[in-house]
Amino acid sequence: MSNWVTFYVHVGDLQAYLDKAEQLGGKTLIPPTPISEGEAFAWFSDPQGNCIGLFQGNAG
Repeated sequence: MSNWVTFYVHVGDLQAYLDKAEQLGGKTLIPPTPISEGEAFAWFSDPQGNCIGLFQGNAG
């Protein structure tokens, strides 16, 4: 059984951050995906394979 945690970082531009992550050796796992009006998320893995979530939209 595997255990893991995915944390999310609130960003202004999902694609720009995914592009930067890939420039630094990461890999897009889930491209920008709408959640609801004005909100979206994406996932990428870092060079060690850790999954990091990105969130764009209203954070409260």
